[in-house]
Amino acid sequence: MEIRVLRYFLTVVREESITKAAEMLHITQPTLSRQLAQLEEEVGVRLFRRGARGIALTNEGILLRRRAEEIAELVDKTERELLEQNELIDGTVSIGAGELASVQLLGDIIKSCRTKHPLIRYEIFTASADLTKERMDKGLTDIGLLLEPINIEKYEFIRLDVKERWVAVMPADDPLAAREYVTADDLMTGPLILPIRGGVRNELLSWFGSSFDRERVILTHSMSTNASIMVQKGMGRCVTVEGSLPYLDNNVLALRPLYPELTSTSVLAWKRQQPFSLAATKFIEHLKCFLGMTES
Repeated sequence: MEIRVLRYFLTVVREESITKAAEMLHITQPTLSRQLAQLEEEVGVRLFRRGARGIALTNEGILLRRRAEEIAELVDKTERELLEQNELIDGTVSIGAGELASVQLLGDIIKSCRTKHPLIRYEIFTASADLTKERMDKGLTDIGLLLEPINIEKYEFIRLDVKERWVAVMPADDPLAAREYVTADDLMTGPLILPIRGGVRNELLSWFGSSFDRERVILTHSMSTNASIMVQKGMGRCVTVEGSLPYLDNNVLALRPLYPELTSTSVLAWKRQQPFSLAATKFIEHLKCFLGMTES
């Protein structure tokens, strides 16, 4: 498969019309139709269902779209990195990060690096640790800020000296908001919203112990911001890390720490023996110097 043809395919998917896509690509409709037919012949499956109202993707087409988007993103990133290999270190560093208190430290590192390398630009992709790791493995993300527990055997990393404290989020008028902290038994008095990540869920289940009632969990989340909206809508109480909601409106929602206290750590990680761009290499060097540590 040629990258050019995959880009044609993605344009057709986006425009939902071969005619409109051909106009966007500045090629004739017969030429584009022929390219798509050759693509279907090459992969050996039908990618489109053609109807009176236009075209729609088959299940195989949906899978190819997802992979084609990843390939196109990786190609674009590689082209940028090749152009950025120069003495001025004018490049882009791609960082994946969860909603964590340690993002504050990440901001300090980036700000400090900009004084030394002012031409470097940064992309921050907000996602769970599992998705960030997946993007790192595919070469789409250079560095990940990951909440533990997570398997980082394939990575070099620095564990950050930032305590990620677990809290319960509830409406400001919830009876538990009047307390200094909440226990597992307290949280079992109403519906619960928990993180979707397996490793994190296991840590929380261990904290709940025998008090845990699976039937209380009515919703799971990967992003605390969305979960807090569900809390505001009266769906239940949410358990998350405190640093994920730094700008919470205390008149609407309340945070109360768990008791016994539950905390997690986070790491800055990057793949071992990965060929990084010059900008990413310099940023990794800088963050190691900033933190006064060497990688594990």
